[in-house]
Amino acid sequence: MSVRTAVVGATVVVLSSALAGPALAAGPAQGADGHAATRRAIEAAVADGVPGVTAGVRDAHGTWSATAGVGDTRTGAPRSAADRYRVGSITKTFVATVLLQLEAEGRVSLDDPVDTWLPGVVRGHGHDGRGITLRMLLNHTSGIYDYTADEAFGRTYFLKDGFFRHRYDTLAPSELVAIAMGHRPDFAPGTSWNYSNTNYILAGMVIERVTGRPYAEEIDRRIVRPLKLTGTSVPGTRVSLPRPSSRAYSKLAQTTTGPSYDVTRLNPSIASSAGEMISDSSDLIRFYRALLRGDLLPARQLKEMKTTVEAVGTPNAGYGLGLMDRTLSCGVHVWGHDGGIHGSGSSAVTTADGRHALAVNFNGDWAGNMEAVLEGEFC
Repeated sequence: MSVRTAVVGATVVVLSSALAGPALAAGPAQGADGHAATRRAIEAAVADGVPGVTAGVRDAHGTWSATAGVGDTRTGAPRSAADRYRVGSITKTFVATVLLQLEAEGRVSLDDPVDTWLPGVVRGHGHDGRGITLRMLLNHTSGIYDYTADEAFGRTYFLKDGFFRHRYDTLAPSELVAIAMGHRPDFAPGTSWNYSNTNYILAGMVIERVTGRPYAEEIDRRIVRPLKLTGTSVPGTRVSLPRPSSRAYSKLAQTTTGPSYDVTRLNPSIASSAGEMISDSSDLIRFYRALLRGDLLPARQLKEMKTTVEAVGTPNAGYGLGLMDRTLSCGVHVWGHDGGIHGSGSSAVTTADGRHALAVNFNGDWAGNMEAVLEGEFC
């Protein structure tokens, strides 16, 4: 699930010599031979055109990591297993976790109308926050229009000419919601499913209204610090990636051909609580393992989070509250989330018991098969 799925697409392209880099490198780990299919999948992603891939695993044998391709197409520097990267919509699981913690504390109810906390904010062209609950925001059944689908927004922030003029713009959450309110809803609340980043912009605004603190502070206080996620941050308007990190690349076009551009530096306020976070593979694995094992939520709230609806248009997947349940070809269920933002595609998943977890990142947004990496690791 990406911030701008029309632009961030995975498809097969021919690897150019400019992107050729060092062979796959993997750190030694107990049971490493069991990850041969995962190695092949990340190598295949590079062959498809992704500049570089980094992946990490935690299972019964311990930890394992591997990289392929390059982190910098200019210098040929390889990717690192310790790379920090933009995780896009994986942010949504963190946001949903905080809201469910607030529910466990009795400060909100999932059945609260959005209007209870954000009076008058969800209005316009048929949108009405009085008939939309917090649960509908978190499981994408609200019908609220996705602001990233707005054509003018796409031209301004995702296509080449607009991106280079506006990559450092700061947008407030209220401005992002206002874009959505300029369109008709996708459907009546609760009657269907459609992935909408606007839902999680609103969820972040609700967290601030309930707690009196920005959602980023609540994520840091409730999740990042307790779990000691040293590679994880909510950057706000900071345009750079912390080190260690690789460069991020995009075609900045609705095509997989043509030149690639370095899009590492950008103001992530255009994604806000729908997708602005930065993390690394080790931290994402620790987070999802802790979440699924019940370390972050009481049993009732975790059950709510894992109660899914059909993710229309996404085969073999259900969507809970900021958490996806995916059934792989071998029948294994993995829980987690995908994320995409300029030049970065990520996935982080774990089995329901938290014993086997994977996190992977591509530093290009136009090629590669993320699903094949998951299939390689779990099947």
